[in-house]
Amino acid sequence: MLESVIVAGAGQTAAVAARTLRRRGFEGRVTLFGEEPDAPYQRPPLSKDYLTGEQDRDELCLLTPAWCEKNSIDLRLGTRVIAIRAADRAVELADGTAETAGAVLIATGGRPRRLPGVTGERVRYLRTLADADRLRAELRPGARVIVIGAGFIGSEIASTARGLGAEVTVVEQAAQPLGAVLGELIGDTLAALHRAAGVDLRTGEKVESYRETPDAAVVTTSAGTTIEGDIVVVGAGMVPNAEPATGIELADGGGIAVDEYCRTSQEGVYAAGDVTSFHHPLFDRRIRAEHFDNANAQGMAAAKNILGKPTAHALSPWFWSDQFDLNLQYTGYAGDADRLVVRGRIEDFDFVAFYLAGGVLRGAFGMERGGDVAVARELVAARLTPDPDVLRDEDADLTDLLA
Repeated sequence: MLESVIVAGAGQTAAVAARTLRRRGFEGRVTLFGEEPDAPYQRPPLSKDYLTGEQDRDELCLLTPAWCEKNSIDLRLGTRVIAIRAADRAVELADGTAETAGAVLIATGGRPRRLPGVTGERVRYLRTLADADRLRAELRPGARVIVIGAGFIGSEIASTARGLGAEVTVVEQAAQPLGAVLGELIGDTLAALHRAAGVDLRTGEKVESYRETPDAAVVTTSAGTTIEGDIVVVGAGMVPNAEPATGIELADGGGIAVDEYCRTSQEGVYAAGDVTSFHHPLFDRRIRAEHFDNANAQGMAAAKNILGKPTAHALSPWFWSDQFDLNLQYTGYAGDADRLVVRGRIEDFDFVAFYLAGGVLRGAFGMERGGDVAVARELVAARLTPDPDVLRDEDADLTDLLA
């Protein structure tokens, strides 16, 4: 009988797993090890409402110390896991001690990717509460902010900074923001959105050098241009914190390899959230999904599987972003799409784009179309081949396709 569970990590995934274990009746020992000093909290608001000051720290909390005490969760904050010995189901801690359990869940998340040569007193990253607190104090009217990277985190920071009155320049080495994920048309639309909001978006340029003067951060790009700012925020993606894990399989391109049941290659050891590369049965491929919804879903699935209740993580991926007072949502996997069908008006930033591969709906991206994307998520999960004319017809009810 399972008597104890160790969770390496104390973020979104860990919090959901802990809650699920208790709600599913597990009465054994549950221990969470978190490197940060703060109790588990939500990260999405760090680049949005928390960064603007519209949301307080207390509103971010996922597991309060009082809840942990009431539910007998041993929450150990400020405790760094330096090694996870999968074969022993043990974790080694920075203080030299080690603990073992009947099952181990690796939920160590990820960290911002660092850019070689981009270091200094004016360089910022956004991953933790401490990062957000520092940046929150610096985003003010007239501040000159340089953002490196136009992925979702970089784009959200640019949006928030503009909303606070800062002058924002974004440097993106690709031809369009998120073009590799969403395609050229949607990438161009995202670029237009930023430029319409007053962002100086430099696409097709990468950082050649970085230096600091007493008065400015100075970025020189591959186009030979020099940009000066008060701070530089790097949003160049994330690296999974998989290094502590030993004795388990890692996926090509990074991340701990797990199946749809969050199982690693070592019996009794599971992994979930940003640290994983998981097999998705819906798309029959490995996926890395670094977002809130996946952390929730995998954390819940991992806990159920630890308790011997087989639960596949097979939902169509979904995430959202708020930029310039618009809500953006995406579901599915569009990497193998061969056709794009648009409902609505792209030029008005009010549309949903459907991605099809061989006639099968594989994904959808929408601006101000949350309802359409929600239906699309169900259509993707059902592997349906909807009529493109129905998809683009504003008068057609997408829910009829589910019948």
